[in-house]
Amino acid sequence: MDRRYITFFLLSFAVVALNFTIVFWMQKNQQAQQAAQANAPAEKKPDGKKPGEKNPDGEKPAEPRVKPDVKKQAEADDGAPDKAGKRKEPPAAWVTLGSADPAAPYRMLVTFTNRGAAVERVELNSPRFHDLEDRSGYLGNLAGAKAPKNAGCLVQTVGQGTPAARAGLRVGDVITALSGDKVTGYRHLNELLRERVPGEVVELTVDRQGKKQTLSATLARRPLEVIRPEPDGRSPVAQDPLSFLFTFDQVGKAKLGDNDSELPGVHMRTSNWEILPRNPKKPDQVAFAYVLEQQRLRVLKTYSLAKVAAAEQSDPNAPAYHLNLRIDIENTGEKARPVAYRLDGPTGMPIEGWWYSKDTKIGHTGNPGVRDVVWYGQEGGQKRQIYQITASQVADENPPTYSEVDVLYAGVDAQYVAAVLIPQNGGDGFQPFAKLLPLRVGPVPANKNKKKLVDTSCRLVSTVQSIEAGESLSQAFQIFVGPKRPDLLAQYAQPHNLGDLVYYGWFGWVSRPMLSILHFFYRWVPNYGLAIIMLTVLVRSCMFPLSRHQALSAAKMQQLQPEMKKMAEKYKDPQERMKAQREFFRKHDYHPLSGCLPALVQLPIFLGLYRSLAVDIELRQAPLISSSIRWCSNLGAPDMLWYWKPYLPIDFLTDEANGYLGPYLNLLPLITISLFIVQQKLFMPPPTDEQSAMQAKMMKYMMIFMGVMFFKVASGLCLYFIASSLWGIAERKLLPKPAPPKAGDAPARLPPAPGGNGSGGGAAARKKQRPRR
Repeated sequence: MDRRYITFFLLSFAVVALNFTIVFWMQKNQQAQQAAQANAPAEKKPDGKKPGEKNPDGEKPAEPRVKPDVKKQAEADDGAPDKAGKRKEPPAAWVTLGSADPAAPYRMLVTFTNRGAAVERVELNSPRFHDLEDRSGYLGNLAGAKAPKNAGCLVQTVGQGTPAARAGLRVGDVITALSGDKVTGYRHLNELLRERVPGEVVELTVDRQGKKQTLSATLARRPLEVIRPEPDGRSPVAQDPLSFLFTFDQVGKAKLGDNDSELPGVHMRTSNWEILPRNPKKPDQVAFAYVLEQQRLRVLKTYSLAKVAAAEQSDPNAPAYHLNLRIDIENTGEKARPVAYRLDGPTGMPIEGWWYSKDTKIGHTGNPGVRDVVWYGQEGGQKRQIYQITASQVADENPPTYSEVDVLYAGVDAQYVAAVLIPQNGGDGFQPFAKLLPLRVGPVPANKNKKKLVDTSCRLVSTVQSIEAGESLSQAFQIFVGPKRPDLLAQYAQPHNLGDLVYYGWFGWVSRPMLSILHFFYRWVPNYGLAIIMLTVLVRSCMFPLSRHQALSAAKMQQLQPEMKKMAEKYKDPQERMKAQREFFRKHDYHPLSGCLPALVQLPIFLGLYRSLAVDIELRQAPLISSSIRWCSNLGAPDMLWYWKPYLPIDFLTDEANGYLGPYLNLLPLITISLFIVQQKLFMPPPTDEQSAMQAKMMKYMMIFMGVMFFKVASGLCLYFIASSLWGIAERKLLPKPAPPKAGDAPARLPPAPGGNGSGGGAAARKKQRPRR
């Protein structure tokens, strides 16, 4: 036997060592290939820049993640490059709409860039929606660039309502110092700001047209960015493509394949568009134009931001979380031209709390990711429904493609926010498109457990339509970018609505009324921690008759345990022992399964509350005590008492992607499991035989397993269990104990054990004790 153990150990060690060697060798070769590619000489692009060359602002423009299809035989007027000369490209520029001030008549601050006429950033201005992970001081997104000779940070945009705007900062200013610290560029300025905290006053030394000025800015807390430029993970300066990029899928006879980027000679996704003069009468609108001289087409993208009515300023569900996008394609040629276009959806959605939300997010399909593609409509005349393509499916580079679709909305769904395109031209709310494709706009993480983090988007491909000479083709979209509040979502995408984005699963019939009660309590007590405790008291009060019966039954079982132990010693035959126990229970009016009913009733309540806390955005950023205290400042997340990863470097426990416990020590799950163990020791009857003793040991091990399972659940759910456990302990302690059975009652009416007293025959003894009819 020892020899077998030694052989098994040696073989296992050899397999592990061989596997480690192969993996190490493969990783080493992969790193060598990547290093060789990085050191390879870069080819010159037609514009004179190398691929990946930095812009003046220090950032590399995002390149599409697709291979261009070079069509050498395209007709001269149907997609060929302009041989008369290169298009004169406007300089890079930024425009903002809205405000970061919650008192302004807007719900967001939107930053546009003329590179691709794209939305670069959307920041919500409500104090209910702050960045939960970055708590450094916020000055504003300045689209900064490094000034010549590292003289400072060149400011290229200033959003209304930001601390930068309130301090008097202007476009064209160069920030040379921050509170005495010299600034060498935009990235350096952000590094200095990360050392500051909200509410801190900083001094900005500014070079304005050659004159030195000093401005005072009070930093704010960083807002939640629903859309933002996302680093592509391979370079500190490269970014994924931006949101709502437009290009042509077909012009004349020239047509793109699914993996093509753009038509030959067309660079609408990466070139700078012309920003048209702003209309003073329409301050909430900005328009971009792009002219394709060779194709005789002019494209106009017009964005306008929704404004909150004065009467609805205090209503958090006022339908103002959207942009309006109008696309006009004008045929400036002398003959009709068939065209089809591509419009991409949002990118760079938030991934906050991904290390726990990747396991708690609920979707319409299994294994949802942090950012999933969703759309509602029908394909090929089938039933209209919601489709969800998970981030993992998109990361596998083989997501489903939908053809001949009628689309009500399409976009990207995160845990608490969503960004979707809603076509507006359809008569019944649905718009026909030739194709709808889920997109991966960023690289796939090397760690397979991070595949749910891949940056996803979607693409709408229009049907081919012919535009007569001098005529235009128009398509309007509404772009919802905001929180997933059910009452807010119900006002978008009629005749259906966006309500499908809030999904509770099978126990929605429990989650919805519980959330309504929770919000009702919050209106009386403006603290969701207290509201959860009040909800617990209400639930336990309604279940009091059942729990009281369960407590009395458990107490009675403890009183009967001595007789049960004697019975187990007396009756060795299992069938005789079971029959005796049934008669014994019937005599004392005890039902063994009576304690299961409250547990069965509590199960849907537990699952319904678990789902509601994982979905309800009102629990996000809701603190137990105060938002100024980091611990338990978000009841929709673990309480995160202590960041223990640097002090407990065990990856399978503390790693964000692979760890079972996560990078934080959470206190509330430990209290929850401790109360479970206390309940078990106080109220579980002592074992009467080996089988019950084994069950008691298994329950202890189950508690450890439950502790691991509960370690990353929402702190609001732990709060519910803590309050419920304390209620149960008090209930058991305060209820009167049942009277113990009288001595001699049990053996008097039980059949004797075979071979024991009255051994003149077991059958004769049972016949003698048979009751009269």
